[in-house]
Amino acid sequence: MATLKLEILTPTGVTFSGDVDTVVLPGADGLMGILPQHMALVTELIPGELQITQKGKTEIVAIGEGFAEITGTSVGVLTDGAVAEKDIDEKAAEEAVKRAEDLLKSNTLEGEELEATQASLARSLVQINVKRRRRNG
Repeated sequence: MATLKLEILTPTGVTFSGDVDTVVLPGADGLMGILPQHMALVTELIPGELQITQKGKTEIVAIGEGFAEITGTSVGVLTDGAVAEKDIDEKAAEEAVKRAEDLLKSNTLEGEELEATQASLARSLVQINVKRRRRNG
């Protein structure tokens, strides 16, 4: 069976690199299922669940904003954050949500600080949702 080379890159380095059967990305226009031989494209990613299927097993990665470059043989994901479900610290994510919400309520943020806080809030909420859905599902 044909596979795809998947690489997930964040500002801190490579989060994942390997051959996969399929990838499901949270695109700006909705979820996108990627199989080998997919047409080439570049798409915007929104914070959400990236699903990786390898040898019949699915792994979930919570990602932030970013972009994906897709070819018939590879998927390159460039994102501001990526955490595998098994590595998510739900308590730390809840604390990050509280800090971000408090900062946003203060109405003192502008420009890049505001954007960074909003992005942090979105990433933390995705992590909480991934952890809770998988635990309860």
